[in-house]
Amino acid sequence: MTTPLKLSTRRGDDGTTVLTAAGEIDMSNAADFRDALSQAGTGSAGFTVDLTAVDYLDSAGLTALLPHAARVTIIATTMLAPVLSVSGLDPVTTVVPAP
Repeated sequence: MTTPLKLSTRRGDDGTTVLTAAGEIDMSNAADFRDALSQAGTGSAGFTVDLTAVDYLDSAGLTALLPHAARVTIIATTMLAPVLSVSGLDPVTTVVPAP
């Protein structure tokens, strides 16, 4: 059984937008993730995507991240870091380990 995707945004300590995703990101909800990324990415400043509560990320979720790669910092767990690396996202964006 899949874990429903929950998305929320907030202002980080530095004033930038932080989009937090929890659950699973797959083709069934990638459009919602893409829309949330687009909203978080409005304006010229960079933003952060916190994936520490994401249990699963498939190619549809990775595809949603690609257009924002130059302006986004991704917080990822050790489980997701290899997925971001194999996908080719880590050389074109900033990926930081979850605290």
